Amino acid sequence: MNPVVIAVLLMLILSMLRINVVVSLAVSAIVGGLVGGLSLMDTLKAFTDGLGGGATIALSYAMLGAFAVAISRSGITDLLAHKVIAQLGKEASPGHILWVKSLLLGALLAVSIASQNLIPVHIAFIPILIPPLLHVMAQMRIDRRLVACVITFGLTATYMILPVGFGGIFLNDILAQNLIRCGVHVTGPQLPLAMAIPVAGMVLGLIMAFFSYRKPRDYDLEPIMAIEPETVVFTPHHLWVAVVAIHAALGLQLYTDSIIVGALVGFLIFTIGGVIKFHESQDAFTQGVKMMSLIGFIMISASGFSSVMNATHGVDSLVQTVGTVLGDHKGLASFAMLLVGLLVTMGIGSSFSTVPIIAVIYVPLCLSLGFSPLATIAIVGTAGALGDAGSPASDSTLGPTSGLNADGQHDHIWDSVVPTFIHYNIPLLVFGWIASMVL
Repeated sequence: MNPVVIAVLLMLILSMLRINVVVSLAVSAIVGGLVGGLSLMDTLKAFTDGLGGGATIALSYAMLGAFAVAISRSGITDLLAHKVIAQLGKEASPGHILWVKSLLLGALLAVSIASQNLIPVHIAFIPILIPPLLHVMAQMRIDRRLVACVITFGLTATYMILPVGFGGIFLNDILAQNLIRCGVHVTGPQLPLAMAIPVAGMVLGLIMAFFSYRKPRDYDLEPIMAIEPETVVFTPHHLWVAVVAIHAALGLQLYTDSIIVGALVGFLIFTIGGVIKFHESQDAFTQGVKMMSLIGFIMISASGFSSVMNATHGVDSLVQTVGTVLGDHKGLASFAMLLVGLLVTMGIGSSFSTVPIIAVIYVPLCLSLGFSPLATIAIVGTAGALGDAGSPASDSTLGPTSGLNADGQHDHIWDSVVPTFIHYNIPLLVFGWIASMVL
């Protein structure tokens, strides 16, 4: 049995049994290493060596957390929450509640999309923006599984088709460069075009989520009241400082290709601008780091897991088996490649890390089977993205949970991972296969 298959399945089973994701990743990595023929010491060495690969990611999340806390100190998030609450209180008719609900979900979708492209905070906005809104969500009896699906759509579909921000990193720096390196000449305009059909599957999944979780769901108000943040006084000065800080963070991120630098400068501008007092800056920074620490630990553990899987050569073996067994059957080969991509990404938790692993073997296989450049882009890009939305170790699911579970009433696996897996990974698998056949 392939060690990657065993390790990923074990990790998913442990996570669904409500075992901590960090523990699940560590245990699964050890088991996968032993099954793959590594000794216990070699497995542990590979795991610990891989932890260092997640250090940059963890630091990025820590800086984004501090930047997000600074944004919250400006009062912008509280202003949004109060506007929604005020709109809800004007009229309690079902029609008005539906309007406010639609407005809220639409705003969350827009913010989650912007967090990938316009405002470089990634998932750090979630634990800042969502907790103030939990009360109004409970008043409208919104199922938080729907909110998780809405946010995850903005986090994942965006980088798959928009070549800006994180999308630019995924499409141009990772997907295109790996395809070119493996012998497929692709141009910038081809990338969004090839990924349009797979993303259409995610759009369908989002629509299905609105239908699946349309029924009202009740939440206990007492724990929500206990975690409601303190009200922050909003001033026009804070608004202008926030605008400057956000633009500076975005500009520096694009110029330096570093989230860390962008978030750091943004935080400093909030401090210099007086939004955060100098004597409070250390506490604000620490708060942001604490807020994102669990996600950072999970991502570091996922890096260790990935290192062990690479050491076993299980991914290479799995991919080569697909090519050998399926031969000239284009339809079956495409489906199998996508399925393997789903399995690998579910384990690693990062589509950005999956693409370089699979491209080396997928591209020659696609060329030998006669797939067009557009179809090859769709196969490799979709295979890499598959599993991101439904992985316990993915920031696309960890992010929504970090905000929605602020009161302890939102389970990471059953309320974030499973809903996003069903509504996004399954349609993405189907539409990715269609794209490979028609392009």
